[in-house]
Amino acid sequence: MSVTEPIRLQLYLSPEQICAYLPGKQSRMLFPDPELTINPVMYNALTDMGFRRSGASVYRHECDQCRACTPIRLPVTRFRPRRIQRRTWDKNRQLEVAVKPAGFDEEQFDLYCRYIGQRHSGSSMASISREQFMNFLACDWCDTRFFEFRHESELVAVAVTDLLPTGLSAVYTFFDPRRATMSLGSYAILWQIHMARQYGLPWLYLGFWIPGCQKMEYKARYRPLQAFHQGKWIEYGAAESLPNEKPAD
Repeated sequence: MSVTEPIRLQLYLSPEQICAYLPGKQSRMLFPDPELTINPVMYNALTDMGFRRSGASVYRHECDQCRACTPIRLPVTRFRPRRIQRRTWDKNRQLEVAVKPAGFDEEQFDLYCRYIGQRHSGSSMASISREQFMNFLACDWCDTRFFEFRHESELVAVAVTDLLPTGLSAVYTFFDPRRATMSLGSYAILWQIHMARQYGLPWLYLGFWIPGCQKMEYKARYRPLQAFHQGKWIEYGAAESLPNEKPAD
């Protein structure tokens, strides 16, 4: 099966549940048959329709009264870093980076637990087992890489990334919460842009951008950016507001 062949899938809609991103909202998920065996080409096709992976589950937000969750991707060859992004790149260039296949690693798990304990204390994510850690970040039908970032041999960040036929998909990044001044989350995105270029891939898929959700605001700083809006990808330059975004004053 090539990436250009049409793929027909039966899609399902979940019941409503409390939105994890916006208070007072209800969310629903659109997803393929859970019994279906996904393969990389199928996953790539779904990603190009705005879907996202969490573990082995592939989904897209399809809420009744809200369209805030917008899938976004970055055209890596046309990306031009802002001054602050250039400074972030320069100050972290001393980091050692290793590319690891998906597999459990105790050091990575310890870093993840410290990150979640700082960023999501009190949530269901705060107490997670080793099995849940791997079930969240990896799956057996996807080519997933763990980019490890080390400072003087100490593991300070991990960017979990899927390698697709047409791009890289940023699954999740976690880092040492004590090193906030290093801007490791931003550096991880810049590194994934760099790696997509190295692999000769046109896109870095960044998941969902959600206006009004502080944890997602950083994604809008990488331009140009494409948003999957009303069934198609639309490109937005540095001065343009993304869908549903309040224009700057």
